[in-house]
Amino acid sequence: MAVEDNCKLKFLELKKRTYRFIIFRIDGQQVVVEKLGNPQETYDDFTNSLPADECRYAVFDFDFTTNENCQKSKIFFIAWSPDSSRVRMKMVYASSKDRFKRSLDGIQVELQATDPSEMSFDIVKSRAL
Repeated sequence: MAVEDNCKLKFLELKKRTYRFIIFRIDGQQVVVEKLGNPQETYDDFTNSLPADECRYAVFDFDFTTNENCQKSKIFFIAWSPDSSRVRMKMVYASSKDRFKRSLDGIQVELQATDPSEMSFDIVKSRAL
């Protein structure tokens, strides 16, 4: 599975806080950028951007406050594979995930989700801390 150069470039820009999130999809035999979230968008905007019945990869720059009251940020890699998506699609995304994730240098937390409850704001925050 090839990774379009634009995926890596946009990820580098996300690390510089140009975007809040990026959603990627597999198109034919390569991973491409599907949507870019501007820095003002929220976690709800991000989750609402994921299709209900198709797999996607996504990265989200999550800002949070630690128990010591320090502002921090972590970059999450999310493998979205809803139960309602086609089996073949789930297999393609699952088999390509590690290779794609390795091409994005700077991922701090990985999350696998098959329905929205598995990537709720509270779960993401608990994984960040």
